[in-house]
Amino acid sequence: MTSLIQLTQRLGPVAADSAQDTLTLTYDDRIKGRLRVTLDSGRGAGLFLDRGPVLRDGDGLEGGGLCVRVVAAVEPVVTARVASGLPLARLCYHLGNRHVTLGIGEDEQGAWVRFAPDHVLEDLAVRLGAELTHHRAPFDPEPGAYSMGGHSAGHSHHHAHHDHSSNHAHDHSHEGHHAH
Repeated sequence: MTSLIQLTQRLGPVAADSAQDTLTLTYDDRIKGRLRVTLDSGRGAGLFLDRGPVLRDGDGLEGGGLCVRVVAAVEPVVTARVASGLPLARLCYHLGNRHVTLGIGEDEQGAWVRFAPDHVLEDLAVRLGAELTHHRAPFDPEPGAYSMGGHSAGHSHHHAHHDHSSNHAHDHSHEGHHAH
């Protein structure tokens, strides 16, 4: 009986030819840090990762000297298409305002928004003018502004100090000014 390969290190993106094996996972499994898995070669392994970002398609994992490349599994998705510009921005805003994970992309047919099948979201997208396609494709949604590279895990505010004595209107909302 062979021992379980313990994948313990996140390597970030790795080239396909630099990995000794691949691991195909659904989006839901790429969220988890602890999981028993089967590598695409058939070998058993376990994820023993620190809590952190979602594993992305193309990310590398290491354990016991083995480099494994993560592959986003083909799974059921809904792809919504609307015209570029304001209609696309409106669709992204309203779907994103539901705090669901969204993939956003572009291909030869134009821009699209992709999400897991959900009748409420699908109805909303149709009401916003989107044409929906139910199909199977890799689901590798946007990581979110606060989990992208270059941001610390802490929450801090940086505000410029300015003179409030002039009589002008301005908004003091901090939306979009957080460094995470």
